[in-house]
Amino acid sequence: MQRIDSHVSPRYAQIPTFMRLPHDTEPSGYDVVVIGAPYDGGTSYRPGARFGPRAIRNESGLIHGVGIDRGPGTFDLIRCADAGDIDLTPFNMHIAMETAEQHLKAVLADNAAFLMLGGDHSLTLAALRAVADQHGPVAVVHLDAHSDTNPAFYGGEFHHGTPFRHAIDEKIIDPSAMVQIGIRGHNPKPDSLDYARGHGVRIVTADEFADNPVARTADLVRERVGKRPVYVSVDIDVLDPAFAPGTGTPAPGGLTSREVLALLRCIGDLKPVGFDVMEVSPLYDHAGITSVLATEIGAELLYQYARAHRPRSEGDNAP
Repeated sequence: MQRIDSHVSPRYAQIPTFMRLPHDTEPSGYDVVVIGAPYDGGTSYRPGARFGPRAIRNESGLIHGVGIDRGPGTFDLIRCADAGDIDLTPFNMHIAMETAEQHLKAVLADNAAFLMLGGDHSLTLAALRAVADQHGPVAVVHLDAHSDTNPAFYGGEFHHGTPFRHAIDEKIIDPSAMVQIGIRGHNPKPDSLDYARGHGVRIVTADEFADNPVARTADLVRERVGKRPVYVSVDIDVLDPAFAPGTGTPAPGGLTSREVLALLRCIGDLKPVGFDVMEVSPLYDHAGITSVLATEIGAELLYQYARAHRPRSEGDNAP
């Protein structure tokens, strides 16, 4: 299967797959499989993330496979496909979580990694369960306005503020090798970060990030993660709403687009085994800038996977 050739077919034509990748509903032998998770049953405030994967794919026709000054294109280096969406019930979070976990485990049985497009952040727990099934407890780089280590509330065990608490409790991630970046805003209680910090998670608040260059935070990530297999989770609300208004729980005072994309360049120095881009809710952004940014983040993550896993050539210093 081949990507759609944008020299032949205009970028607004054909069925929209992510970055015009081939659509393969039974992927096998790929380096990274892009998979949609259209679900917002764990959302606590503004719904709409169920429409995120479709919006991201629609905007991804803008993005080519070759970055400026980066030499070979991403898809000249690694094999990727778009496997479509996981069919998730909107009515029962337990069934949705189990369905997502089993689907992602099946993807990893025949492929090396996945990039999940959300959907609300609750489904990152399903992704971490699937990845840990292959690699054991993994390191985590988590970009978000919120720590997502809250307990259940409103009777919802798997809401979008819980995935990393569950993952720590289930011992499928290594909290000593976890970095949360961009944390800010308001919380129900003043001790809302005690759980994460008490388990050894390194939290870089938005204020701390602002006081340090991107390069210093990237060095912290490299030091913290080391050579461990690492899962990278990007909640789009890590960005200031000026850059990403289309999300369920926007929090002013966040990172800029340039800062997030620059920070993600350190992922190629690590050993990434899975990714997600979550919480895009296009209903709150009629201009589509949030979806454009989400697809740029996804493209960056795919390129950094290629950097991490392809053989390095002499003198290759592409970021």
